[in-house]
Amino acid sequence: MGGVLAALLPVFLLIVLGFGLKRSLMRLETQWHGLERLTYYVLFPALLIETLVKADLSKVPVAGVGGALLLSALLMSLLCLALRPLIARCAIDGPAFTSVFQGATRWQTYVALAVSANLYGDIGLALASVAMVAIIPLVNVFSVAVLAHYASPEKQSVRAIAMTVVRNPLIWACAIGLAINIAHLPLPRIWHEVADALGRSSLGIGLLVTGAGLQLAGMFRPSGAAALTVFLKLILMPVLAVALALPFGLAGPNLVIVVVCASVPASSSAYVLARQMGGDAPLLAQIITLQTILAAITMPIAIALAA
Repeated sequence: MGGVLAALLPVFLLIVLGFGLKRSLMRLETQWHGLERLTYYVLFPALLIETLVKADLSKVPVAGVGGALLLSALLMSLLCLALRPLIARCAIDGPAFTSVFQGATRWQTYVALAVSANLYGDIGLALASVAMVAIIPLVNVFSVAVLAHYASPEKQSVRAIAMTVVRNPLIWACAIGLAINIAHLPLPRIWHEVADALGRSSLGIGLLVTGAGLQLAGMFRPSGAAALTVFLKLILMPVLAVALALPFGLAGPNLVIVVVCASVPASSSAYVLARQMGGDAPLLAQIITLQTILAAITMPIAIALAA
């Protein structure tokens, strides 16, 4: 348990630091917007590509880790859709439902990769990157489709939904890194030096941005929708992931990384998507804040049980 806490503490301290900086030294929204775009389009993709290029995939259970997380994300998505009629009876309208859906299915990649790296180094990063390949395309397609159906004032076409996913730089980074690894393409030393420098900064800045996006308004009196979403993401999702990982024969670090990826809070990028497509953005901000704070309690327990 001590090792788990040691791996998690720096992550959550950086999130707290980002929250404090947003309210003191860096109050302008444009400053954080620029950092978010830099991390999303440059720093984070460089980390993913370099991690996957250097990973020894023969030692990584790609099918097991990716399959368990893909199926858990799929099952959670289907569960949320199945709960829609019941949720509607609780005065949760379409836009609010999309926030519940995103809060239950999206995952904070910065936290997942940072914790994985702190726990197991390069192997942890490689395993978490494999998880990203499995989860990111699915949850992006489902999130955009659900928002288009339940919240967007203008219905999105299949082509528009597909283009939203295709433009995701993280998907491209994973695809490029895997392709170079599988093809054994040699890269110049300067690439590795530049990518390492960019990658080392990506997680720290990403966690600061995550903290800057937290909003405490309404946190102490959360809505029923927010409480439900916290349960689905922080408690039920890890249980589903473990139940699906065991038949794949996963154990030790492989099982722990599955739990890490399943138990992280929802991504702050979900809030941006909600604003763009007519979702209930204030509710989602409350959900993300609650999950991020409570994950400091639930993640150590889930990881310790899996270790």
